[in-house]
Amino acid sequence: MTDTITRRRIEVLADEPLMQAIERLAATAGIDHFTLLPLLGGKGRSGRWRDDQISGATSKVMFMAVTTTERADHLTDLLEPLLATHHLIVLVSEVEVVRGSRFA
Repeated sequence: MTDTITRRRIEVLADEPLMQAIERLAATAGIDHFTLLPLLGGKGRSGRWRDDQISGATSKVMFMAVTTTERADHLTDLLEPLLATHHLIVLVSEVEVVRGSRFA
């Protein structure tokens, strides 16, 4: 079996216009590599939602990064003031990665 190392995956679901601010906070936390995933729709506490807006102002995007525990915790701390005001969803989980040096 290939050797793996434990890292943290942090995912942030937010409105697309907020993504630049989240990217800046990630950089402040030392997270320089990430993936942005467009979301088509879903269902939450407020009911179903779908990205069918012409302007894209309410489009949802998932920010996802795999990094060290320290950097993930730092980003979580930086995001905390935005949780209630911007209705962010933040998920943090431990993952096993191959080539762990790529996720420092």
